[in-house]
Amino acid sequence: MAAENKKRILSGVQPSGRPHLGNYLGAMRQHIEMQKDFECFLFIADLHALTTVHDAKQMQTNTYDLAVSYLALGLNPETTIFFKQSDIPQHAELCWIFDCLVKVPFLERAHAWKDAKAKGKKEESVGLFNYPILQAADILMYQPDLIPVGKDQKQHIEMSRDIAETFNRTFGETFKIPEPLIKEEVSVVPGTDGQKMSKSYGNTIDIFAEDNELKKQVMSIVTDSIPLEEPKDPKKCHVFNIYKLLATKEEIKDMENKYKKGGFGYGDAKKALLAKILEYFKEAREKYKTIYPQKEMVYSILENGSTKAKVLAEKMLKEVKTKVGYITR
Repeated sequence: MAAENKKRILSGVQPSGRPHLGNYLGAMRQHIEMQKDFECFLFIADLHALTTVHDAKQMQTNTYDLAVSYLALGLNPETTIFFKQSDIPQHAELCWIFDCLVKVPFLERAHAWKDAKAKGKKEESVGLFNYPILQAADILMYQPDLIPVGKDQKQHIEMSRDIAETFNRTFGETFKIPEPLIKEEVSVVPGTDGQKMSKSYGNTIDIFAEDNELKKQVMSIVTDSIPLEEPKDPKKCHVFNIYKLLATKEEIKDMENKYKKGGFGYGDAKKALLAKILEYFKEAREKYKTIYPQKEMVYSILENGSTKAKVLAEKMLKEVKTKVGYITR
C-alpha cells in the first residue's frame, strides 16, 4: 500500500520510567504492530511529563529509557516518525492559540483534573489543568485519522475533537477531526494487586527489569488462600488474567484446565507467568541491552524524527496563524 493511501495515526507517551506490561499491552504493542498498515507518528511527551517530573536527571533518564524501549520492541524509525515533543516548539504555540478559545468550565470537566480535586489536591499546577489543551495541540498539529488510546484517555480525544470543531467554526475549516482507536481486550491491564497496572500504584511488572527483579515482581502478585489441591476459578486470579494477555489460545486453555482440575497452586501459575514473560520478551530484552549504550545512535534517531515532524508542524502552524490574523503576507 502506498504511503499516501495509508491512514495516519499519532500517539504520545509520557517518559515516566521503565515501561511495564500495562504500557506495552495497552499502547506500545499497538504502536509497533500498526507500523505495517499506517503512517505512524509517535512522540515522547516530555512537555506533559513536566507536570509531575521536576528533576532534570530523572527527565533525561526516563526519556532515554523510553526511546530505547521502543527501539528494542521493534519501532522502525525509517517508517515511524519518532520524536521528542519538546523539540517542536510549535506544540506550545498552538496550545496558546487554543487556550484563547477554550472556556474554563470545559477544562474543569476533564477526568484528570476532577480526580486531582477529589483527592484533595488543592494546589495542582496550571499545566495539569491545561493538559487537555496541549494534548489537543499535539494531536491536531499532524492531522491524524486515528488516535490509539486506552479507555481512560477517550475523553481527552473527545475534547481534542471539540477544540478542533470550535476552531473550525470560528476561523474556517482547518483541522481534521480524529477518531479514537480503542482495543477493548487490553484496555485495562491488571497489576500485581489487581488494580489497573500503574507506576503510581507501585503494582507494575517491568518488562526490561533484571531477571531477579522481574521474578520478585511476578511472585508478589496477590492471590487468595485456596489450597493447592483444590480447583480454582482462573477468571478470579490476577496471575491468570495477566498470563492470558501474552499466551496463545492453546496455552490459555491448558492453564484454565490446570486451575479447574486442582493440584495446581498459585506458585505454579506465577512460575508459568514468569516463564511466559521471559519467552515473550526474550528478543526485546536482549536488544534493549545492546541498544542502551549506543547513546549517539538513539539521540540521532530522535533528532531525525524531530526534523521530519517540524516540517509538518511549521506548515500547520503557518496556516493557523494566517487564519487567526497573525500572518498578513
